[in-house]
Amino acid sequence: MTRSSRHSRRKFILGSTAAAGSLVAAPAILRSGALAAEEALGPYREAKINWRIAEGETVNVAIIPASFFEPLIAHSAEFQALTGITVGFEKVPPGQIRNKTVLDLNSKTGTYSTSFTDPMYYPLYASNKWVDPIEDYLGDSTLTDAKWYDFDDIVPAWRQANMYQGKLYGVPFDGEATVQVYRTDLYAEHGLKPAETLDEYTKNAATLNDPAKRIWGAALRGFPGPGQNMYIYPSIFLAYGGKWFDANGKLKVNGPEAEAALAWYVDLDNKYAPKGVENWNWPDIGDAFTQGTLASYVDGCDPAGVLVDPQRSKVIGKVDFARWPKGPAGRRVTSVWNWGFVMNGALSKRAKQATWLFIQWATSKETERRTYISPGSIPRLGVNRLSVIRSPEFAKVTAGIGPHLQSSYLDSMEYDTDPDWRPRVPQWPAIGETMSVAIQQALVGQATPKGALDNAQNRIEQIMRG
Repeated sequence: MTRSSRHSRRKFILGSTAAAGSLVAAPAILRSGALAAEEALGPYREAKINWRIAEGETVNVAIIPASFFEPLIAHSAEFQALTGITVGFEKVPPGQIRNKTVLDLNSKTGTYSTSFTDPMYYPLYASNKWVDPIEDYLGDSTLTDAKWYDFDDIVPAWRQANMYQGKLYGVPFDGEATVQVYRTDLYAEHGLKPAETLDEYTKNAATLNDPAKRIWGAALRGFPGPGQNMYIYPSIFLAYGGKWFDANGKLKVNGPEAEAALAWYVDLDNKYAPKGVENWNWPDIGDAFTQGTLASYVDGCDPAGVLVDPQRSKVIGKVDFARWPKGPAGRRVTSVWNWGFVMNGALSKRAKQATWLFIQWATSKETERRTYISPGSIPRLGVNRLSVIRSPEFAKVTAGIGPHLQSSYLDSMEYDTDPDWRPRVPQWPAIGETMSVAIQQALVGQATPKGALDNAQNRIEQIMRG
């Protein structure tokens, strides 16, 4: 093991110890003695597997620093009590976690046992054999109780998004679909309804846009990055009838449909969004909306809980949701995002057993129920389990944010998601970056939509040739 790898492992273990010291005692189930702790583990002991098969191992997990993942860290003490496996977490910002994971997997140092992974990275990971197919663990009855785990209960669209060439490479933990978010008071004042089409969405934005009163009609994030503006643009592209591959199987990002889609994106943000939106990411969009300066936006539903945070939001009770509007092709196409756990192929057999037990525990029904809402925390809406999402308890949580959040979310995932909303190819990281730069160039006026996309096409052809 290299010196840097030893340092990374030490950082993980120390981080886990610190977390355990401050969090193990937090849940009441662990404060009230051995009996209460045993009762907390009871639902997991129903699984017909040996949870302590890898006792003494350490699992190092890379996650993003988002508040809605804090409950998982807090409840990890239960996993450690159940299995005898130590868990360490490293919080890595979204813009860095992909690069750090690629470096670790490529070097085979095994610093991260598992990590939150973008669906678009599975083709790269799988083609290089950096990660193991999840079927290897789902099908092992010594490690997985299929009936207890009920893998089919995990959101189907997210499972499909995490597949490559017919195999699954990541287990979804948290995810989302994109939805339309709007101010009910402003829409009612102007006699508007949530848009059914992209054209209607533009008209609504024009009606509500009033910068003199610090109200802007709409905004879509423009910050460049494969998971930033390229999280939004593909839905528009496909709604305009675009296709990622031509009849000969060649990746194609320019052409009439692409130009029209990007022109719509540019027109909306330039006319009806606050200045600087080309550099906004999803937290910036959410912050503007909570401050009452945005009438509407379209983005992922998972962070919607911040809209009812009394410490931040000025629009509580004035928010509702609807599905992505239809494009000219008649399609509503939502992005289908999830953070999934992968199995690092460089680990030893016993370390993989420990890692799989962690993944199975973290993505199980019981853990999802315990971590999607905690007292004093923002709800984690991106629950991976249909049984939880459809439950009366979840309906109560979402109704407190917006009356139609649960129905819009479920309808979007059932009818609007497309697992191929971005091209699943190993070259995706470079392709996504190239496209994101082209989109921002168009947003800021450095290039026309046609010019930006033609230039991106030339670069992508070089990327595909290697």
